[in-house]
Amino acid sequence: MAATVCALHAQPPNVPADKGASFGEKVSAENAITVSDLTNAFTKKDAPKKMEVKLKATVTEVCSKEGCWIKIKGTTGNVMVKMKDHKFLVPLVLNEKEIIIEGIAEEKVTSVEMLKHYAEDANKSKAEIDAIKEPKREIVIQAKGILVL
Repeated sequence: MAATVCALHAQPPNVPADKGASFGEKVSAENAITVSDLTNAFTKKDAPKKMEVKLKATVTEVCSKEGCWIKIKGTTGNVMVKMKDHKFLVPLVLNEKEIIIEGIAEEKVTSVEMLKHYAEDANKSKAEIDAIKEPKREIVIQAKGILVL
């Protein structure tokens, strides 16, 4: 019972996100690609639907409820990054930081229900949440580890 209560009241960790800080598995910056490179890889004719990536990106948003997802600046909007299996969380101060993400990128369709859930986690207004009416085709990354640059 106590574990359930703790899980329901989880919060983002209150730790710094200074250069060199890491979350999840250890990650290096070596051979990281850009978000543009990732997007281009998924738009090729024979593109895979899923691939391992090491990506250099800028954080644009952090889940304010738990720190269990972030959004990074993409080429045509933000890209969703989830912490693989909720094995680690990130602090709110990660917002606007340049990072390296290592994980699995996958092109998928996110349901209206899940998009509304993310909007609630991001403290969006009721009007913004209610305006979500269509599922979204997007690249979603399951992060194994994050390194702050």
